[in-house]
Amino acid sequence: MTRSVPRTVLRQYPAQRDDIADLVTRRPVPGPGLAQVDPFLFLNHHGPQVYAPGNRGLPFGPHPHRGFETVSFILTGEMAHRDSGGHDSVIRAGGIQWMTAGSGLIHAEISPDSFKRAGGPLEILQLWINLPSRLKMTKPAYTGLQREDIPAIAVPGGVVNLIAGTFGDRSGPIDSLTGVTMMTVTLDAGAQVTLPAPRGRAVFFYTVAGSPKVGETRIKPFHLATFDDAGDTIDVTAEAPVTLLYGHADPIGEPVVAHGPFVMTTREEIGAAIRDYQAGLFGPAPVV
Repeated sequence: MTRSVPRTVLRQYPAQRDDIADLVTRRPVPGPGLAQVDPFLFLNHHGPQVYAPGNRGLPFGPHPHRGFETVSFILTGEMAHRDSGGHDSVIRAGGIQWMTAGSGLIHAEISPDSFKRAGGPLEILQLWINLPSRLKMTKPAYTGLQREDIPAIAVPGGVVNLIAGTFGDRSGPIDSLTGVTMMTVTLDAGAQVTLPAPRGRAVFFYTVAGSPKVGETRIKPFHLATFDDAGDTIDVTAEAPVTLLYGHADPIGEPVVAHGPFVMTTREEIGAAIRDYQAGLFGPAPVV
């Protein structure tokens, strides 16, 4: 049996505060010194905060995307999704929304009327995952999963919520186009867990809450950690409660040309995306 080797933390990147209207927002990537963790392009951490009754809800009305995938993690509260492909769902706390923008669609991420009336706590993560050039024009797709649809795998002193890929002998419900593994991890004080980090794969490690130790390095709250590629595991210790967003994937290694909601590999492709959107080829905008 081959002995596992833990990876070493290279650097930590703080999430930059960048509120959107009254929505508390932190963004660790892209940020100063870190353009991406290929293929992970972008993470917004919204909240945690409490909305008062009679609020306006989330500010993300209809807007287009092309060339990548978005994954939204509803940690508390709820979020409605509607898109030009006819998908319409409300995902509650503990659920996720996995959307393949592919060749292009228009979607809205809004608060349902019940949340706007009653208010309540809200915390949401949204991660953008790049697609290789051969898949950028794939057919758009959407999957919404509630908490009960996601395997909650017990580990000593914690839980791994497995969304895509594998953990031990378990598989997540999302079969990613590019073999991405993605999970959230919650640990109680005193817990230790070893997370898989296969050699050659890019690791995405963000501290949603708490300050875990990886080996002898303490990762600060709201920080993204990068790692060397000299091992195949990440050893995490929680001295106090911790929540992590964790995943790994094969790097794509292609140029990234981004313009607002479009991520392609050339400026010419960006121009085509803008023209196609303006020509109505992404379908009808959802009614909100």
